[in-house]
This record gives sequence, structure tokens and C-alpha cells, in this order.
Amino acid sequence: MTWQVDKSHTHINFVARHMMISKVRGEFTDYDIDIDFDENNLTDTTVEVAIKAASINTRDEKRDAHLRSPDFLNADEYPLLTFKSKRVEQTGPKSGRLIGDLTIRDITHEVVLDVQYSGTMKGPWGGQSAGFAANTTINRKDWGLNWNVALETGGWLVSEQVTIEIEMELAQVQEAVAEKAA
Repeated sequence: MTWQVDKSHTHINFVARHMMISKVRGEFTDYDIDIDFDENNLTDTTVEVAIKAASINTRDEKRDAHLRSPDFLNADEYPLLTFKSKRVEQTGPKSGRLIGDLTIRDITHEVVLDVQYSGTMKGPWGGQSAGFAANTTINRKDWGLNWNVALETGGWLVSEQVTIEIEMELAQVQEAVAEKAA
């Protein structure tokens, strides 16, 4: 069975602390995900993701421009953030760990995403869908995202820790349609 990402029900979000007292949330709005999902053996699933760095959106254009700048993502020089899975470890009937390489600014480190599989469901229009939620926390400095400002009262303007949260829905592609596309 072939599956494709349903972008209208998929979100790649991140959360970082601001001034140690609140959270800034954002998302990437332009990405491609290639997934080979094996619903009968989740450990055989593979995932490749390419995210356009310039698509970062925190609902503040000035902050977004700064995040695209050389201080952070340097989107002009490094237009893509990528993830390529290496393996899946199943930890429960509907949970697992997706291990792979995350590349930001041409720096690659292995990350582990905790994944929850919501199962499959037949939609009201007859197609099958599958749902997933995944998250991990990274230290942004590991990828050379070092910019910060010390606060007068102690602490930092931006946390080193960034949580990545992904909600993904897949839609089943009918085999006949998939064969014609090949």
C-alpha cells in the first residue's frame, strides 16, 4: 500500500523559551516528506524530510527575518533542513522511536523522535488515513545556532533547548493511481 503526506493535516512545529519565562512557538510551512510506511511492520518504515528554512513562521515578521539570518538558520546559504531516518525501534503496540540524522546548516547529528502511532481510519470519502505524533528536544547550539543575549537579571533571551513537535497524517494512495504515476 502506498501512502502520501496529507499536508493540510500535517504540522512541523517548534517551541523555545523566551527570556526564561515564556515560550515562543513556530512552524515550518514548506516541506517535503517522503515516507515508506509499513503498517504491518512499523520498524520497516523509512522517512526523509526536507524543510525550507525560509518557511519559518512565528507570527512575527521581524523575529522570522532574524531566524532566517546568519545568526540562526542562515536560510540563504543553507536553504534546507533535512532529516533522514536510520531505523525505527518499536517500544509498544503504537509507540516507537524514530532514529535518524538531522542536518541544519550542513551540520548533522543523530536525533531520536518519540513517536505515537494513532492507527488508521477510513474517512467519510472512503480513503484510509494514518496518524502520527512525534517529538524530540534538541540543543540548538549543536547545530551552530549560537546567537543569544544575556539578560540583565540573569539567564538568556533564547533557550538552548528547542522542542520539535510533529503531527502527521498520511492518506492512502490507491494502487492503480500509484502505478500510473510511476
